[in-house]
Amino acid sequence: MARRQHDHQDAADNPKRQDHPGSNTIKDPDDWTTGDEPMTGAQASYLKTLCEEAGEEFDSGLSKADASRRIDELQARTGRGA
Repeated sequence: MARRQHDHQDAADNPKRQDHPGSNTIKDPDDWTTGDEPMTGAQASYLKTLCEEAGEEFDSGLSKADASRRIDELQARTGRGA
């Protein structure tokens, strides 16, 4: 029985064993330690697609944090974030 209790504690402490492991990884871009770095290639690619769909200009000089905010904004406008 002690082993079962230990297994339950492991699941609570180990994100790999949780039902929704990413739920605690969502952070405000203002709190990112790397938010001032240039956006990633994945962000740039997705943002360019969203800009095309929304008829907006793509800004390749955004930081990671700014790109994330812009992606959120354009997802809401295009319906992709639903």
